[in-house]
Amino acid sequence: MGLRLLLAVGAGAVAAVPFGLLLLLVEGAWPPLLRLDAGAARRLHEVALEHPGWTATLRFLSDWLWDPATLRIAVALLTGWLLYRRAWRLAAWAATTAIGGALIGVLVKVVVERARPSLQDPVAEAPGYSFPSGHAMTATTSCAVLLLVLLPLVPRRWRGLCWAAAGISVLGVGFTRIALGVHWFSDVIGGWLLGGAVVVLTGWAFEAWRSDAGRPRTDVSEGLEPELTDEEPEPQVYGTESGSRDR
Repeated sequence: MGLRLLLAVGAGAVAAVPFGLLLLLVEGAWPPLLRLDAGAARRLHEVALEHPGWTATLRFLSDWLWDPATLRIAVALLTGWLLYRRAWRLAAWAATTAIGGALIGVLVKVVVERARPSLQDPVAEAPGYSFPSGHAMTATTSCAVLLLVLLPLVPRRWRGLCWAAAGISVLGVGFTRIALGVHWFSDVIGGWLLGGAVVVLTGWAFEAWRSDAGRPRTDVSEGLEPELTDEEPEPQVYGTESGSRDR
């Protein structure tokens, strides 16, 4: 178990390397990155000013449908349902990924202290620091939790749509934050990368947990715990009857 957890930590560290490189570029004010950020902010802000109806739609998506509070509530409800189903390990994973991701994001923001874009005639405003984007990071961790937990309950022919919906949501969140002028392009990329690193770390740790319980490795296309469809999803080693796949 110790070796498997060490490998999980190593996987998370490797996944965090791209974020670390981006962080160095942001902190070092790398000119090409600054030009990319400024150019994207300027062009999208011009479009937002010229199309108020389109901008209102983006604000609805960003402030309601894809708002971090909405996504966290969805994960909280899912965690409660997992507890009701007695899927203790999945509930712990979902909560750890969501809460851990939120805390790490806030910590990095406070350390970096990057200012948000300052635009003339802003179409939206947001408090706090800019890097990484909390919306983008929360969308990444929350959509990953919802997807990887619920996939076993979805018929195979519909799973592609689930992956597409999760991908569109994550990309859409990032686009709305840049288009509304409240984040730089690199903020959003940073949120995606850091959120992905958190999911990789906790996902590998969960896989080590499965191995410790005597369950086989799973393909990500099957979700984290295919046994969730069983009447008793927890393995016998954790004090419950094992599901049909363990019999």
